[in-house]
Amino acid sequence: MNRAVESDLVERLLDGEHRALARVITKIESQTPGYRDLVSEIHAHTGNASVVGITGSPGAGKSTLVDKLAKHYRDQGETVGIIGVDPSSPYTGGAVLGDRIRMASNVGDMDVFFRSMSARGQLGGLSTATADAVKALDAFGKDRIIIETVGAGQNEVDVVKTADTVVVLVQPGSGDDVQMLKAGILEIGDVFVVNKADMEGASRTVSELQEMIHLRDDPRANLDTGHHGAGAFGGSGGHGSGGNGHGHHDGGHESGDAGHGHHDGDTDGEAGEDGKDDTPAVWTPEVIQTVATTGEGIDTLVEALDEHYAYLAESGKLTVKARQRASEEIRQLLRSDVNQLLEAELERRGGIEAFVDAVVEKQTDPYAVAEDVLEPIRECFED
Repeated sequence: MNRAVESDLVERLLDGEHRALARVITKIESQTPGYRDLVSEIHAHTGNASVVGITGSPGAGKSTLVDKLAKHYRDQGETVGIIGVDPSSPYTGGAVLGDRIRMASNVGDMDVFFRSMSARGQLGGLSTATADAVKALDAFGKDRIIIETVGAGQNEVDVVKTADTVVVLVQPGSGDDVQMLKAGILEIGDVFVVNKADMEGASRTVSELQEMIHLRDDPRANLDTGHHGAGAFGGSGGHGSGGNGHGHHDGGHESGDAGHGHHDGDTDGEAGEDGKDDTPAVWTPEVIQTVATTGEGIDTLVEALDEHYAYLAESGKLTVKARQRASEEIRQLLRSDVNQLLEAELERRGGIEAFVDAVVEKQTDPYAVAEDVLEPIRECFED
């Protein structure tokens, strides 16, 4: 790509031109030659948006919830960028759900930018492309960025790690879904949402999630004292009456209507029995009930998201997360680029099949092949 054209595209994006934003994301997703230069140019203009990742099993109502979240933010006068991460088509590599009905509540609103992206089968390509698209939306000036995934597999887990706050949706009565969370998603969720809370089994699902969260974070937690559930601090240090309040991060008071709280262990909360509390800041994942189709519970969810972001900022974990993401992004790019170098070296030596033949015929072994191919690269680094 011509550098002058590239710089002009970046300038137009920074000036708030939606067409330029769309073109940049297309180049990122397609890995058009020169796309890395684009991302490099916009990098310095990022870091202003709050990013929420929403995942969960198909059918949990993620798209409807994202729609209502976007409408809530727009009603507050904020701009929104949404990335819908769809599975790759096995035939075209495109987004299977790319033509799905777009955010019904926000049709025609230019300040809600929606884009579907697909995995395209690349090694780590989905998470890298998503992270770069988030940078484009951030540099463009979007106040809120939402990443929605269609599933809850490893690909999606990697994607939502791009977010500051991760929301996991679960359907009522979905015992299998709750059990599935133990396989890994429970570890990354900052807020859990039991959507379709007007369905039978919602309260049981809420209880199961709360029990799993508290056993994960504090195996000693007494689940029968009102110190968990629809609103209390996890652990000692803050105070809460249980019931239906939600605990704010300063340990000071209870209010509100449904289902979330955390404990940050600050010394201005109520002291423990020994008269002091040196517990480090900890966020206990919150469980919120919503009915996305009607918008019920969205206000509570937004409040929980804002509280989590405030917690990250006040505890210094926002910076920690940014460093972790940068570290993983560097490593991912290095892995991808080195992999391409190795593929090129294999081709230069006649292709993988020649090595496979030699291994199958017992003329050599996989370790010896790997050592042979890597030797010139290793020598270059050592020199």
